[in-house]
Amino acid sequence: MKEANIVKHNGKDNAIVKAIILLVFIIVAILIIKYTPLLSYLTPEKLGSFMDAAGVWAPIFYVALYAAGVCVFLPGTLLTGLGAAIFGPYWGFLYVWIGAMIGACGAFFIGRTLGREFAASLIGDKLKKYDDAIGRNGFATVLYLRLVYFPFTPMNFGMGLTKVKFWDYFFGTGLGIIVGTFIFTFFIGTLKDVWASGNWDELISFKVFFSIGLFAFSFFIPKIIKKIKGG
Repeated sequence: MKEANIVKHNGKDNAIVKAIILLVFIIVAILIIKYTPLLSYLTPEKLGSFMDAAGVWAPIFYVALYAAGVCVFLPGTLLTGLGAAIFGPYWGFLYVWIGAMIGACGAFFIGRTLGREFAASLIGDKLKKYDDAIGRNGFATVLYLRLVYFPFTPMNFGMGLTKVKFWDYFFGTGLGIIVGTFIFTFFIGTLKDVWASGNWDELISFKVFFSIGLFAFSFFIPKIIKKIKGG
């Protein structure tokens, strides 16, 4: 009995230590973004020059940057916009999606490894039923939250604290971010192509109007999804 209590006490202490490490990691990441010149290097000009120098390795470097950026709270819209501006609407979409998925999985595992034990110890009877429900309906829950544009990075870490199964999280995220990612990269990439060509007559084209229409439609997606779910 005494040994069981010691093991339980040590387990609780380990959970607290891991939770503190997670909290410190998040705070340090936010401080780095806020108080260092890191963001000043993330411009289409500077990053584009680096990618040009990287040659065939540019997509790999960009995907790695996106994935790491997601884990350290770099703004997802910034990283996505850079990908679209540098690689164009189609390749930009592919690299953004891959980088976002790797980053989302990385942040999930950080949250799961460092925070799940502590979070589980805090869950009372009332919260446990919600945690159990997420575990049972993980794919649908993740998909819904992605489609209504729940903040990307906080959700990555937060889902790691819940009972959701990794593959439910993976497929829910992968499917849920496709539409928004494509719309945003297609819009930015299309405008970038027109700007780069210098042919302003292309602003009056089906492709440009289509990209603008998609971008405008994206703002209504959360309301449509909520209406479908509610009705």
